Amino acid sequence: MKQEAERPDAAAPERRAGSRGRRGAPAGRLGAVRERLTFAAARRHRWFLWVLAAGAALRALAMLGYRPALWFPDSYTYIVTVFRPRPDLVRPAGYSAFLKLLEPFHSFAVVTAAQHLLGLATGALVYLAARRAPRWAATLAAAPVLLDAYQVELEHLLVSDTLFMFLVVGAVVLVQRPGPRNGGRRVVAAGLLLGAATLTRTVGLPLVAVLGVWFVLRGRARVAGVLAVAALVPVVAYGTWFYATYQRLGIVGANGAFLYARTMSFADCAEMDPPADLRVLCDPRPPERRPPSQEYLWARNSPLVVLPGITFTAENDGLARRFATLAIREQPLDYAASVFGELGRTFVWGRPVYPDAEIYGYYEFPAASPPPPGRWAAQLGVEMGRRYERGAIGTEVAEPFAGWLRAYQDVARLPGTALLVILLVPPALTALRARRRDGAARPRPGGGPAWLPPWAVAVTLLVVPAAVAEFDYRYVLPAVPLACLAAVLTGRSDLGGRDQFGDDIPRNVQL
Repeated sequence: MKQEAERPDAAAPERRAGSRGRRGAPAGRLGAVRERLTFAAARRHRWFLWVLAAGAALRALAMLGYRPALWFPDSYTYIVTVFRPRPDLVRPAGYSAFLKLLEPFHSFAVVTAAQHLLGLATGALVYLAARRAPRWAATLAAAPVLLDAYQVELEHLLVSDTLFMFLVVGAVVLVQRPGPRNGGRRVVAAGLLLGAATLTRTVGLPLVAVLGVWFVLRGRARVAGVLAVAALVPVVAYGTWFYATYQRLGIVGANGAFLYARTMSFADCAEMDPPADLRVLCDPRPPERRPPSQEYLWARNSPLVVLPGITFTAENDGLARRFATLAIREQPLDYAASVFGELGRTFVWGRPVYPDAEIYGYYEFPAASPPPPGRWAAQLGVEMGRRYERGAIGTEVAEPFAGWLRAYQDVARLPGTALLVILLVPPALTALRARRRDGAARPRPGGGPAWLPPWAVAVTLLVVPAAVAEFDYRYVLPAVPLACLAAVLTGRSDLGGRDQFGDDIPRNVQL
């Protein structure tokens, strides 16, 4: 009897082991299924993964060939703001905040690595947003931002453009993929990203209006309001800080000066007949003999620079704004021609030197270790750079990696003419389809062309600098992934029904 009573206890461990085995078997099968699904997904997206890997390899070469980073004249301003938190009169502090987040590492190599990751992430976002297109087309849309040598070089520079590009593309992708369940959260997130982009580069502010108008045209005025409020919350907060520092409204204090410099490409004081207080800003030379616009901001003999006080005081900036406004009002056709001429530089096939050899040279991978940027390099900026790195700053050129990148940069870029063709694809194909269908291709109520948001944002990013500042090669690159995304989305007639952005968003979203 005792032995019989003990049998169940003796058998219990075996039964428990058998039970674990039975429970473990489905887990093993589930793991195998997951492995097969992962392999199938990788095979399905293999072309994009190959392009992504090639982009990662190019960025690894940049990290190996140019250590730890490449410098630009603006770099010093951003770094000074890291250690002396104060709104800058020329550039908002968004990129400085990004540098501050990475400051505990005390390594500019970490900064460039983070920027390269943002570049790769931007390519992934473009591919994700184009997921309904053929995979080869989605891969082509992501390829320029992943493989363009000048994009890789821009990511290796200590400037704000890579961060700005990622924030803007992220906002557009969120707007493209709202979803019926969490559309409100996506709109708020998109607005916050646009606010952060505005505090990184001020050209982000018009993008809030661009996407807001798109929502309004789709009958979603409330959603446009949510987007605007979410975007303006960080901007207003920063503007409050700016006002407390300078007693001036805005987030920068140089808009008038930049617009003045822009108008000096055509302004004729004989035709404008400015009042006496504005005549000090006239340039007697004919427009064709004048230097590029940026020289009127930084050159020591500029009429604006020789005014009393620092260049961007409220008085000087206001004077420059009045001059620029008068020039545009009295010479509107000359202004329009100047804007189109400056914008036209974006779409040439070659890459001519502009605005001058010094600035142009910063966008090329150098063959030798470059010196600090000459005329802009302030001693304070150099000291703060050494404090950030906790060591010497500069760029070490390491061969053969640097040489491979220079050879690659000679052949691998998106020509401006190709960008123009990409921008023309969406409206041209849409017009052609509408003509073939005799107007039947009009979008459904509540819908809209899928390509319109990224296309409109890309065009805005190209036009605004040409209108208020001047053409610069680094201003073009953030527009490229959005233009490519718009082109690949042309095959979709609309974004879906009204349930993607429910009318209850303002009541459900907590700001």
